[in-house]
Amino acid sequence: MSLIQHLINGQLVNDTGRTADVYNPSTGQVIHQVPLASRDTIQSAIDSAKAAFPAWRITPPAKRAQVMFRFKQLLEQNEARISQLISEEHGKTLEDAAGELKRGIENVEYACSAPEILKGEYSRNVGPNIDAWSDFQPLGVVAGITPFNFPAMVPLWMYPLAIVCGNCFILKPSERDPSSTLLIAQLLQEAGLPKGVLSVVHGDKGAVDALIEAPEVKALSFVGSTPIAEYIYSEATKRGKRVQALGGAKNHAVLMPDADLDNAVSALMGAAYGSCGERCMAISVAVCVGDQVADALIAKLVPQVKALKIGAGTSCGLDMGPLVTGQARDKVSGYIEDGVASGAELVVDGRGLSIAGHEDGFFLGGSLFDRVTPEMRIYKEEIFGPVLCVVRVNSLEAAMQLINDHEYGNGTCIFTRDGEAARLFCDEIEVGMVGVNVPLPVPVAYHSFGGWKRSLFGDLHAYGPDGVRFYTRRKAITQRWPQRASHEASQFAFPSL
Repeated sequence: MSLIQHLINGQLVNDTGRTADVYNPSTGQVIHQVPLASRDTIQSAIDSAKAAFPAWRITPPAKRAQVMFRFKQLLEQNEARISQLISEEHGKTLEDAAGELKRGIENVEYACSAPEILKGEYSRNVGPNIDAWSDFQPLGVVAGITPFNFPAMVPLWMYPLAIVCGNCFILKPSERDPSSTLLIAQLLQEAGLPKGVLSVVHGDKGAVDALIEAPEVKALSFVGSTPIAEYIYSEATKRGKRVQALGGAKNHAVLMPDADLDNAVSALMGAAYGSCGERCMAISVAVCVGDQVADALIAKLVPQVKALKIGAGTSCGLDMGPLVTGQARDKVSGYIEDGVASGAELVVDGRGLSIAGHEDGFFLGGSLFDRVTPEMRIYKEEIFGPVLCVVRVNSLEAAMQLINDHEYGNGTCIFTRDGEAARLFCDEIEVGMVGVNVPLPVPVAYHSFGGWKRSLFGDLHAYGPDGVRFYTRRKAITQRWPQRASHEASQFAFPSL
């Protein structure tokens, strides 16, 4: 059994303390161990980043971008290898893993535009012989804490942009599936990134707390559950750090009576059950406007949910693999039991699934609930599994009120042919990312990703233009060169034109 290592100052290093097991979810077997970083290990990563920062911050943005161009090429060349690692440790299908990587590469492409996105603003003659301009300057040492469900994509949301902005980055990936994350970081070093600019340290809460408490770390990015997001935001901001902490979600899809139901069903199947529902943008609630829409939706969903192709993620042609751990599978099963006890109608039960040859894997079939109501736990909480809940309402206004009343506001969508309804929905819904006939409205890399309400703690969203703002500080400079022959009297009033 191999030990996955930290990457610090360009070197793979061990930690002699605690370790955690890394499983293959398809077999249920431990395949690796990962060290859980001590505070000394975290500090060594911080020290290497701090040492690398002075030279990196003055490296021209065009040279930083050249590293990212080479990095992009290496990622594309190693797509199959990276996807295999993701599937082996996370459980998602190879096709899903490849799709995740491609969306991550989009952010590397955006980072390649560093000379453009870091251009300041210049104004000549704002006053007599006075020029003014603004400059985007890096923060210094920054850190990211990323989740298990996207071990390639979410880290690529963070450090490519942070690094081209001139910062040095410490990444603490999920200890559940760290191999692909580590390989990708090594590829960035192969692309020519100087030692110390990026470090990868594995760990649990102890590592997170060490990053929060370290005065050298100026900013923290996080993606994960809302309780942890709130904890990181609270603890880090009171220490004066800049924080963007993306939390949980309960994403609703509204189906109007005029919706193209066949296309909506196809979209819902992928959005609800893709990656076993282990996505912060997964659709977990279908809000049907009218019983006729709900009855028709259920009739079309049931056979497709029952026909989901499920197996080992590294096999081809599957719809779903296993959940990431046995605990995750059992937690989702507990939600299904709770839904039944609360009076929801379990139309399709995915529990008890056994895959031939993989009987010890962490498998769960797709589940479908009808007649779910807002007071039920399966409606209120993020299940993070292959469970879709159908809620029935009488109007678009009632559907929107349902969504706006929920504590989360990450993503939502509406299926309709009515432009007026779509416009009203987009204008009035209190959610950060909205789709019209698009079930997973994840913004492209040159926009920014983030929810509202308790789905985001902090003022700036992830990647895109907000990412540039998050990883830089704006400095405004006003400059004057008075004429040598002139002599001016002192001014005691506040200066103005």
